[in-house]
Amino acid sequence: MKKIKGIVLTTSIACVLTFTAPISTISAESINDLNKEINELEQKKSSISGKESNVEQDKQKTQTKLKKNRQEQNKIDSEIQEIDTKLSDTKAKIETKTEEINTTKQKIEKNEKEIKQLKKEIKDLKERIKKRDKLLQERLRTIQQTGGNVQYMEVLMGAQSFGDFVDRASAVNTIMDQDKAIMEKQEEEKKELEEKKKEVEAKKKELEKEKKNLESQKAEFESLKQTLDSQREKKDKLMNELEKKEDKLEKHKMSLEEEQEILRQQQEAMQKEIQRAKEAKQAEEDKQKQLAAQREKERQQANKSSDSNDSSSNSSSNSSSNSSNSSSSNTITAPPAANSKGFIRPADGPVTSGFGPRWGTTHPGIDIGRGGSSTIRAAADGTVIRSEYSSSYGNVVYMTHYMGGTSYTTVYAHMSSRSVSTGQTVKAGQPLGVMGSTGYSTGVHLHFELHVGPWNGAKSNAVNPAKYVNF
Repeated sequence: MKKIKGIVLTTSIACVLTFTAPISTISAESINDLNKEINELEQKKSSISGKESNVEQDKQKTQTKLKKNRQEQNKIDSEIQEIDTKLSDTKAKIETKTEEINTTKQKIEKNEKEIKQLKKEIKDLKERIKKRDKLLQERLRTIQQTGGNVQYMEVLMGAQSFGDFVDRASAVNTIMDQDKAIMEKQEEEKKELEEKKKEVEAKKKELEKEKKNLESQKAEFESLKQTLDSQREKKDKLMNELEKKEDKLEKHKMSLEEEQEILRQQQEAMQKEIQRAKEAKQAEEDKQKQLAAQREKERQQANKSSDSNDSSSNSSSNSSSNSSNSSSSNTITAPPAANSKGFIRPADGPVTSGFGPRWGTTHPGIDIGRGGSSTIRAAADGTVIRSEYSSSYGNVVYMTHYMGGTSYTTVYAHMSSRSVSTGQTVKAGQPLGVMGSTGYSTGVHLHFELHVGPWNGAKSNAVNPAKYVNF
């Protein structure tokens, strides 16, 4: 047994020695190759890792840049909103100051007229007093010539009869009363003259005060105008900066939250608008039915009246009635709208920029410009989706309309003020606000958009308003 184990062990060692030498030789070559591959893989991994690192760095740089741009955009938007608020306040102050100036001018004009009238009255008083003085002087001269007494007794005693005595007594009393009245009137008008002179002086002082006040108001007005010009200049500068960065002026950017809020409100407004349109249609149908019923009643009454006539008269009457009925049937149909699409012009003034390519992008609406203030009107019956101040659109109103089974959306931007609120039902032609230059705008105008269907941030439903509105 031991011998067998020894043989097996010897054989095993021999086998091991036989196969170990070649394997050791192969492993040495393979190790070199593997090490080389490992090195290459490590280099590739390092290269990939470096590229990934560069991509991550580029990504971080881009995100940083986007964040910075967004911050700059928000800063400009805030500044534009602040300037728009200041512009509105300054314009309101200018309007108030203009009213004050006009009121002061009216006061000055009134004072000047009153002074002119008082001077005329003073002149008349002086002439009357002068004449009365002359009369009184003559009376005094006569009294002095008669020794200081008027011989009233001699006049009375010289009467030839009782009737003559009565007449003379009456004449003497009249003369005495006239003298007394002249004296009293003279004193009264002298006092009136003094009072009017004082009144004129007071009016002159008031006039001077109002003139100084007017000069002060004009100075304030000029200061406000300078402030307004400065604010406009500042906004123009911001707009130029914005234009350079955005490559266009009217790119309506908004936050995702704001867009979602508009879409939510739009859904509510569209439901309300559809219900309004249905009710309006039902009301019109009821009105037409009532009109048709009234016409039918009138026709029947006309037929009854014609039955009492002879056959020829009846035939003529029936013919006339049928003709009348035919005419009545034709007039039941409502007259066509002024515009086949049902929209009216939202504002007066020339179209300064049309729909389509502009500044390397698409202008999603049209611009209507006009100097001064102009009322902005609803282009059709509808419901206000949203009435707000937007950094880009300024004072803006979104409306939804439902006509002929189709929904439309209109947008009215850059108004100086708004006169409707979110959710409000509005009739065609009803004022929405006043034309202005708020938001991303450098001049007074209305930016008007029309969308077939609902509004969306990409404005994919925007169409040329000129196809629906007569401009």
